Amino acid sequence: MKHRKPNSMRPLHLLSPIALTVIATTSPALLAAEQQQVQQKKPEVITVTGSRIQRTELVSSSPVVSVDEAQIHLDRAVNVEDITAKLPQAAAGANSTGATVGDSFGSSTIDLRGLGQNRTLVLIDGTRAVPFSFRNSVDVNTIPAGLIKRVDVLTGGAAAVYGADAVAGVVNFVLDDDFTGAEFSSSYETADGGNEKLNFEAIFGGDIADGSGHITGYLGYSERKELLAGERDYALENGATMINSGGYYTDVASGNSLAINDAGQVVSDRQTSDFTGDRYLTQPMDRISAGLLFDVDASDSAIIYGRAMYSKVTVNGSGASGQTPIFVNEQVTLTQDNQYIPDELRQQLTFDADGNALVNVERNLGLGVQYTEAVRDSLQFQLGLKGDINDYLRYDIYGQYGQTDEVAAIYNNGYKNDSSGNSRFGNIANSSDIFDPNLNLNEFSDPLLYTTRERTQSVFAATLSGDSSALFELPAGYVDFAIGYEYRKETGKQTPGDAFRNGTSFASVSAFDMDASFDSREFYAELLVPILIDMPFAKELSFEGAYRISDYSNTEAEDTYKLGINWAINDDIRIRANKLTAFRAPNLGEFASPITGLSLALFDQTSDQFVPRFAGRFNGDPCLLGTGDAAQCAAFGAPPVGTEYDSTTAKYTYGGNPNIKPEQAGSDTLGVVYTPSYIEGFDLSVDYYSIHVTDAVSQIQPAAALQSCYIDDPNPNNPLCGAVLRDPNTGFISTAIVNDFNLAAIKQAGIDLAANYVFDAPMALGGRFRLSYQGNIVTKQTRQNNSTVAEIDCKGTYGSACSGDFASILQADYKHRATFDWQLDTMNFQLGWRRIGAVDYAVDRAETISAQDYMDFATSWQATDTLAVNFGIDNLFDKAPPTPDIGANHFNTVSDYSVIGRTVGVAVRYSPSF
Repeated sequence: MKHRKPNSMRPLHLLSPIALTVIATTSPALLAAEQQQVQQKKPEVITVTGSRIQRTELVSSSPVVSVDEAQIHLDRAVNVEDITAKLPQAAAGANSTGATVGDSFGSSTIDLRGLGQNRTLVLIDGTRAVPFSFRNSVDVNTIPAGLIKRVDVLTGGAAAVYGADAVAGVVNFVLDDDFTGAEFSSSYETADGGNEKLNFEAIFGGDIADGSGHITGYLGYSERKELLAGERDYALENGATMINSGGYYTDVASGNSLAINDAGQVVSDRQTSDFTGDRYLTQPMDRISAGLLFDVDASDSAIIYGRAMYSKVTVNGSGASGQTPIFVNEQVTLTQDNQYIPDELRQQLTFDADGNALVNVERNLGLGVQYTEAVRDSLQFQLGLKGDINDYLRYDIYGQYGQTDEVAAIYNNGYKNDSSGNSRFGNIANSSDIFDPNLNLNEFSDPLLYTTRERTQSVFAATLSGDSSALFELPAGYVDFAIGYEYRKETGKQTPGDAFRNGTSFASVSAFDMDASFDSREFYAELLVPILIDMPFAKELSFEGAYRISDYSNTEAEDTYKLGINWAINDDIRIRANKLTAFRAPNLGEFASPITGLSLALFDQTSDQFVPRFAGRFNGDPCLLGTGDAAQCAAFGAPPVGTEYDSTTAKYTYGGNPNIKPEQAGSDTLGVVYTPSYIEGFDLSVDYYSIHVTDAVSQIQPAAALQSCYIDDPNPNNPLCGAVLRDPNTGFISTAIVNDFNLAAIKQAGIDLAANYVFDAPMALGGRFRLSYQGNIVTKQTRQNNSTVAEIDCKGTYGSACSGDFASILQADYKHRATFDWQLDTMNFQLGWRRIGAVDYAVDRAETISAQDYMDFATSWQATDTLAVNFGIDNLFDKAPPTPDIGANHFNTVSDYSVIGRTVGVAVRYSPSF
């Protein structure tokens, strides 16, 4: 069983319908009991997401949407990704259905509003979660889903309260640190063809130190199996082909060529193989996790508290190298006495006086698709001291340290050269039957260390909060305040494996050395000023303000502020409004990453090396395709229309910029909470938000730069022409520069809606019905990639033209999740409806993806006092994802949609009585 202690020093994070949130599925009986408990005792000091001021009321001016523990159980959440994927406010981010370029390595991140995972701040119980990446992203799958009491989503900039990075908003995972008893749970979920998920978890808690403290602990193991692309027909369309393992052989002297098919027969035409079906549609993962949360009364005025969290996550995914099988395309010397040369090929070769023929060999090594295994160990320790100084002052001091160690290795790859620098394939050209498509070349398959990485975060914070009762009281009450200081240090170190530092692997990918850090020192203050109380048209009117002074070692930081109004007109209507500023300091990746180069062929859809998740970043050379302005193409020395181009000779470079500046952001919110007393069980909140980001860190993708330079604005002085360089001798594209710069401006405005209605079911059915709705309507969304180009209307679009490397490519202008519950004494049945609005291709709106609807079913059964069972079906009608003709980024679809299909799952929770 669980209980909540009445200790006034322990934040309770209570919520009610008149708070600034609508909870997805909260039991009305439980909610009423909590409210009654609060009314019967002395008002407690509580903390709400979006403020450091501890207060006795349950509301603040900040709009917050929440998902509660009951809904998390109904969703049978194994990973946090299972929770956040259904939030209308969240875009895809990095997730289980596809890795992104850079350092994601199978992680799951949160991307609020589609503004980028690096603009979303992730908290655990109001303090920063330790990031794993150099882009400050948090892998939320390291947070134990079974211990989450509530997930709060705070809209808009919150830098004045929580510091940098809270540009799009904050996601706060509130853990159940008051759990008492024991609970053992297990769940299983599967889809057709794979993606099985298995989870075991144990949670325990109880009083310690003769009842003056409490401890909560957990242990867990989770496993997710892969789902291969071959299990879904839509994923096999437009399959990726490359040279087969029989090979294609060209005599350099004469130009004669022959191929060998998969049956070992000599043929004239090049033979290819389609490996699409062997690639990961979802990435396999396993995780072990453990942790403790505790607090103990050291004295009447001091509580020692803290937490220790550990997780080890192992994920197999495509990684930086993609999943293209490795192959050779090189010139080797074949000797005349080579017994393996087929007669038909021998007749086409030109042997010199020494009996040697120079032959260009193209051949798949037959080792299967590459994949990257990332092993990520994350730990975080927190130790704090808080207490009452007197009746009107409180203090809270804590230190926190987090570290993520990661090792990434690439499998089905190998060293291309031996220790002397000679080709390993060339070494066996005359001693092995390289013409046999079934030749075992496992000797080439060495798991290669890609990178090792260490990411740390240290935080020290001290807050003094209280009220003005010792000095003065306003007519409406005391002024509440909080002042404090926070120090934070971030470090990142990466060491690449020698094959990727030196470029000696078969993969067209490299890695970089990095050892960088920065620190920040910040002072913050908050005020809650009561203005009116129990007046006509003003049951309560209060002002909230916050200000933060920031000093960063790696940039010129900006001060930030928050101004808020909280106006309860009466018991039925509450209005709230905020004006906030935020900034995002350059992260380690943006200011310290060296320039790294990939082969442009990975982004070229006409190349054998093309990686589908890179679709849309390079769509070919307009000058060669004939779509570019002829005069502009001539001015830059491009080859004639129709000239063949080998993109393997070009580089796609990306990396940091030591001169990067902070992003600046301003946001406004205006909302109303309606809880009519004449409609029992009904509440509604409507919140308008507007976010404007300037100096946004952005990367100009080569497709956008070429479009601007040669099609939209064919002006030799167009600065975007410099983002794609040409070889001065050949005129072919040689380098696409995709580094970080403060180039972009992003604007988004929209409305968040949330509603609940709980009412008695008809007598014949019994129980209660509950209708719940959370929706997001985007009213405006624009992106200006730099000051020389016009804004792009991104509202209701998909495609990379409206996103950076670290944001979702789907910018739907409407999303919702609605649920209908039938609640009985021991059972609850829920039907859910998720909708993603129609979107157009961002470049020219030439293609439309219609609105997508997903139906979910879930039921919970409290079988006994100690045993609960949950069963559910997501995507009830097995809806396949849309497959647009243009703009797809993930197996012919867009990664934000459900690529898995129908999933069926069951979860069991056992809470023994002791």
